[in-house]
Amino acid sequence: MRIMGIDPGTGRLGFSVIEFTKGKDSKIIDAGVITTPAHTPLPERLEDIYNSLSEIIRQTKPEVMAIEKLFFTRNITTAISVAEARGVAELVAQQAKLQIAEYTPLQIKQSMTGYGRADKKQVQEMVRRELKLDQVPKPDDAADALAAALTHGFMVQ
Repeated sequence: MRIMGIDPGTGRLGFSVIEFTKGKDSKIIDAGVITTPAHTPLPERLEDIYNSLSEIIRQTKPEVMAIEKLFFTRNITTAISVAEARGVAELVAQQAKLQIAEYTPLQIKQSMTGYGRADKKQVQEMVRRELKLDQVPKPDDAADALAAALTHGFMVQ
């Protein structure tokens, strides 16, 4: 199963596409970040995200998008713009006829480490191990997107 993982963000949106095969080694098809300039108007940033994700989907042909649900406790302004970027990602997936699966940070941590309160480094190390990589994927947003994609694979196997 080809799974796209998304770690939502406006300045940096992490993405990944993996080939997940039950009981076999999963592999990375693509992973990285979509970066938008900080002082660019939000509608332009969202358009960049839309266009970039559309192109990634066109090139990699995932079947499903696994996207992290938002969890914010402090900065409501940041939460709103990240929610808008998340909405754009879901729109792109819907238009591409992808199944959309949503996972909370707790669910992702639990599926990757067996512990819902694991820290970022523990999750990233498990992503590295699961994908048999020499190093933890960088940047962090890409690693988080890989964790979302792997979580979906674990949940449906």
